[in-house]
Order: sequence, then structure tokens, then C-alpha cells
Amino acid sequence: MPRDDIDSGHRNLITYTGALASWGSKGSVREEHGVLLCASGTWLAVVENTAFRLTAGVTATDLVDRAEGFFGEIGRGYCMKLRSTGDDEDLRAVCAERGLVEFGEPIPHMICDHRLGDPAPPDGVELRAVTDIQGVIDFVTINAEAYATYGMPADVLPDLFDLPELVVADERTFVVVAYMADRPVATALTFVSDGVGGIQWVGTVPDVRNMGLGRTVTEWATNLAFAKGASSCTLQASPMGEPIYAALGYETVYHYRECVRWQPPNAPDA
Repeated sequence: MPRDDIDSGHRNLITYTGALASWGSKGSVREEHGVLLCASGTWLAVVENTAFRLTAGVTATDLVDRAEGFFGEIGRGYCMKLRSTGDDEDLRAVCAERGLVEFGEPIPHMICDHRLGDPAPPDGVELRAVTDIQGVIDFVTINAEAYATYGMPADVLPDLFDLPELVVADERTFVVVAYMADRPVATALTFVSDGVGGIQWVGTVPDVRNMGLGRTVTEWATNLAFAKGASSCTLQASPMGEPIYAALGYETVYHYRECVRWQPPNAPDA
């Protein structure tokens, strides 16, 4: 996989994280001196409350210092996303020195460089592109139930997307929802920027899993990105999703590790 495509996927994740922060009323974004600081709409540290280097000249110490100040001001924990490419080894060392802890298993960053087959929904399932606020609400409802499987608190998805009109208005963002007898049951979001598409929030409600709906919405989301001019499509896979994406043709090119400050910076027990 060309290094340009790999780097573009990381930049897409950065741009998406900034957009996500704007879709929640409790979100906040600050960009200054080569650093992007993103507080998403939820309090949960590992859901896109993070900081990114935008230029190579930013040191790991400076990045952590700025994250500590920003998230300390709003009383929130945060995480750092560290790539296994070697680009973030300095940041890994500083995070360890400052008491951030590694959380969970490495997250596969996967890339697809070609259009997939046309989606073939099961009988009785209809795919609809989201064009209104109700569609975003359906997207949130599905994923709140789907990601509860991983222990995600019930308030996270509603808080992330409590300004649904901004999701609809964002020309970089495309959402599909699968309906079964008008019940929303599966979904995916495509965010197109930096020359690539980023697939986010692929989810299926638990009682209709094993019907191929995750595959179907991923095919739709991937092909939409290519239709919008993307040269490749990327995603960060969950343990449940990784084998599905690999079977579709996605390739793991590196992994992210998340280093987390669970409590707000400067809290008594931080």
C-alpha cells in the first residue's frame, strides 16, 4: 500500500474527529500551532476526545502539555491515538512518563483501494441514504444498541450526535440506514476528506446479526466514497468487524493503540 494512501487515511481520521466534535452540543475544537484538540460531544475519554499533531515540528511533550491544558479546562479525560508505523514512538514514551495508560487491544487501521460489489440486501431489507434529521436519529438509535455489546454507555451516541441537523448539512458526510419492515436495523457513515473515504460507526442491532447486514452497509459506504472521488477507503475495525472487512478486501496496514487519561488532567487522583 503506497505511503501516501496510508498517511491520507490518518489525515481523514483527524478531519473526521474535528467534524464529529461539531455534531454534539458538548463538543469543542481548538486548532493552534500545529495541534488539533478535539473534545467530542461525550464525556467518555476514548470516544474521540483526543489531540493530534498536524505538523512534524510539534514535539510529543508539547502535544501532551496542550492536551492536558485543554481537557483540564473542560474537566474531561482524553486519549492519544498512537500508530504502529513508528511515527508516534516519541509520543508513546511521553504518554507513559506522564501516566497515561494503554487501553484495550490494538485497533486495526484497514484500507481498501477498490470499489466493492454492489450491495445485495436480504429480502425484506431496504437501504436508504440519510437525508433528514430522522435518518440521523435512526442511525444513533441503531449504534447505541449495537455498541452496547462492547460496554459503551447508553448516553454516548445521543450526546455525540445531538445536533443532527449539522450531520445532514455536512457535505463530507454520508449515512446509510438499513430498514427491515421500517425498523432501522443497520447503518454506516462515510466521511470523505483528504482524498479518501473514512468508514465510521458500522453497526447492526443484536437480534438481526448474522444476516450479512454489516457487510451490506459497508459495501454501500465504501462504494459511495469512491463515487465521491476517493482514491481509497479506510476504517478502524472492531474485533467483530475485522474479519468482515478483510473478507470484503480491506487490508490492515497498521494498528492504533490508545493511551488514556481517564480522569480530567490535574484531578486529585490523576
